[in-house]
Amino acid sequence: MKFNNQKPIYIQIADTIEEKILRGEWAVSSRIPSVREYGTQLGVNPNTIIRTYEYLQREGMIYNKRGIGYFVLEGAQIKVREEMQNKFFNEDLKELFYKMDMLDITITDIEKYYKIFNQKNNE
Repeated sequence: MKFNNQKPIYIQIADTIEEKILRGEWAVSSRIPSVREYGTQLGVNPNTIIRTYEYLQREGMIYNKRGIGYFVLEGAQIKVREEMQNKFFNEDLKELFYKMDMLDITITDIEKYYKIFNQKNNE
C-alpha cells in the first residue's frame, strides 16, 4: 500500500478497510486479519494497525471478540456507504465543480466521459 503525507497512515488504512467492507470483500460478521497479519501484509508497525482497528471500532465498523479477533459489525457496509456519500457530496463534488468551472467543463462533457468510462469498465 502506498501512503501519502497528507493524511495519517492509520486513517489511510481505515479508508482501505472501509472500501473492502463496502465492496463486500470483508463481509458482515467475518473475521478480519489479525493486527500482526495485517501489519505484516501492509508493511507497517502493528501499533499502527491497533490504532486503525481502535478507530474503526469507535466508528462502529468492526468489533473485537477478546482472544478471537476483530470482525465486521452488522450494518457497517451501510454506514460506510453513507459516510462516503456524505464526503463525496460535501467535499469531493465541491472541488470537482470548482475545477469544472475553472476549466469550462460542462455537465454534458462529464456525462459523455462517464458513459465512456462505464463502457470500458463493463467490457
